[in-house]
Amino acid sequence: MATGTQHVPVLLKPALDGLAIAAGDIAVDGTYGRGGHSRALLERLGPHGRLVVVDQDPDAIAHAQEHFGGDRRVTIWQGSFAELERMARETGCLGRVRALLLDLGVSSPQLDTPERGFSFREDGPLDMRMDPTKGESAASWLARADQADIARVIKDYGEERHARRIARSIVMARAEAPLTRTAQLAAIVARAAGPAPADRHPATRTFQAIRIHINDELGALDQALEQAIDIMRPGGRLAVISFHSLEDRRVKQFIKRHASPPPANRRLPVQPDFTPTLKAVGSMIRPTSEEEAANPRARSACLRIAEKLGAGS
Repeated sequence: MATGTQHVPVLLKPALDGLAIAAGDIAVDGTYGRGGHSRALLERLGPHGRLVVVDQDPDAIAHAQEHFGGDRRVTIWQGSFAELERMARETGCLGRVRALLLDLGVSSPQLDTPERGFSFREDGPLDMRMDPTKGESAASWLARADQADIARVIKDYGEERHARRIARSIVMARAEAPLTRTAQLAAIVARAAGPAPADRHPATRTFQAIRIHINDELGALDQALEQAIDIMRPGGRLAVISFHSLEDRRVKQFIKRHASPPPANRRLPVQPDFTPTLKAVGSMIRPTSEEEAANPRARSACLRIAEKLGAGS
């Protein structure tokens, strides 16, 4: 495991300001990572607040135990944010959460630790699982998936225009030797995809796509968003930091679906009643040029905030 890796929280102040936390509130950091957001949340929660930190990565949980295990305000829960409702029931905060933060994507330590298999710049085992103790690795999936399925994943989740060519190259390469290393896959993709912009590796989109598929990231996000409404109290706020259009589109549509009535249907004589359960708080927020310069991984980030409506909000 890599040591000394620094994770710089993205959009930290806008997220905290948008969550509007007060001392004594209950907050949930649904993507602990390495605790950058959690540490800042605790500062605003004060001595009588409560924070539940959630992560499916065993390394992240070990980090949380080391740095926050002795803080009586903190509850550490290992699992996917797709299980928010179960987490809230088990920790006694169902319907009581004032602030819920989801920072999507891969943390810096995951990217910077070759053994985790996320990086196309460093050689490591081709894994890509957020929780390496569960599910199927990228190597295993690439060994059994047919060419059409690989192309679909790369196109749909990576928005890669050379998806078919890349999938064909992967299938041809695995016929010669098993694909077990990230450097192998990165080299195959680079040759198939051709030149990329100077600031992006040719394998960026393909690695993103395979990682999203292996971890069912979009499915987990959909589940987390729906459960967020139930675990929050009226007036509670949800802040979601996304890193690509597939994620942000889902967050935007989720907020709109729960904040605005569906378009009128002229075939229905009486339109169904609609009671909003959310309201959007402001518009999408992007990093400042100063943050992007200081933290290149912030360049693609965007933040959306919503508030739960209801009595007392």
